[in-house]
Amino acid sequence: MKSLPLHIEIDPAFYCKNPDSTELGRKIITYSIDMIDKLGFEAFTFRKLAKSIGSTESSIYRYFENKHALLAYLFCWYWSWKEYQLVFATNNLEDPGTKLKEAIRILTEEVTEDSSVSYINEVTLHRIIIAESAKVYLTKAVDTENEKGYFRVYKRVVSRVGSFALELNPDYEFPHMLVSTIIEGSHAQRFFSDHLPSLTDTETGKQNIVRFYTEMTFKTIAR
Repeated sequence: MKSLPLHIEIDPAFYCKNPDSTELGRKIITYSIDMIDKLGFEAFTFRKLAKSIGSTESSIYRYFENKHALLAYLFCWYWSWKEYQLVFATNNLEDPGTKLKEAIRILTEEVTEDSSVSYINEVTLHRIIIAESAKVYLTKAVDTENEKGYFRVYKRVVSRVGSFALELNPDYEFPHMLVSTIIEGSHAQRFFSDHLPSLTDTETGKQNIVRFYTEMTFKTIAR
């Protein structure tokens, strides 16, 4: 049986017009992911994007107020997708240790493309999340954007996985610190493995990042 396309609903706070609602909007997302990955966020502009898709800057501004809002949209989409994976993979698991181990795998493993969303390349988006996502929240506007709900999904993911740790050890004091460290740390290790390999211990085919954070977590929260 052919699986149905995955539809991820993004809060309207992230956009002026829902890019998922039109062919042009989906094209903006597809090409922006590719361009940000190749150029870097600083060099990426709506002018360059418009030229690439054969449109105008004004048409892109109908969807996003600026390129920061576009990056925040991609950030939210990625974490909504990860949240979906977490729910799907752990919903029927009863053992808290098994749930936590599965969650760590999902958060730290190398991303593969999900064919259920045809216009988003999750592998490329993952590279953007690793290299650029800190620019979503390390800003002067972070408190205002937090009030708007920009980080709601990311915080839900951290809270969900943190609850698995508490199921395993209800007395553990630092579940949110632990999970956010796993996420941000594993992203740093992926970046190091590609660009600064002497700072990490990754080996092709050995899933060292997944293994490291799994082992670290279970030793950390042991009763």
